[in-house]
Amino acid sequence: MLSIDRSIVEAIVAHARRDHPDEACGVVAGPAGSDTPTRHIPMDNAARSMTFYEFDSMEQLRVWREMDDRDEEPVVIYHSHTATEAYPSRTDIAFAGEPGAHYLLVSTRESDTEEIRSFRIVDGVVAEEPVRIVDAAVDPHAVQSYMFGQSPATVDYECSGR
Repeated sequence: MLSIDRSIVEAIVAHARRDHPDEACGVVAGPAGSDTPTRHIPMDNAARSMTFYEFDSMEQLRVWREMDDRDEEPVVIYHSHTATEAYPSRTDIAFAGEPGAHYLLVSTRESDTEEIRSFRIVDGVVAEEPVRIVDAAVDPHAVQSYMFGQSPATVDYECSGR
């Protein structure tokens, strides 16, 4: 089961809506070995495609090095599907290279609904898992969003009506 903070899910959905009609992609890092996603890292889709995502290789290298320096790992790898359901495509399955990660998909095909699903993908085998969205019991500013090329900061994507 993926347990993830509501503010992170809202930031992921906002990123997916902002990049639509292209697929959005990114990572949610967490302390190594914890399976706890805490730091949202939206990334650029180097493919700039409506049907495919690809991390920019230099950005990915920088983000992975930063996670390593912070004793973090990619707990969640996410991307959006712009015209189909939130289910891994054959390409998504073939390129799933983090066996310990949760693969979160967001469908932006409907502008007024959110379809969010999570999967484990190991050796080409896809297993859907429940998503438990929680409200942070800690200071909401403790959850960071990170924009490549900027210093870490909390980012308000204005996706909550609160």
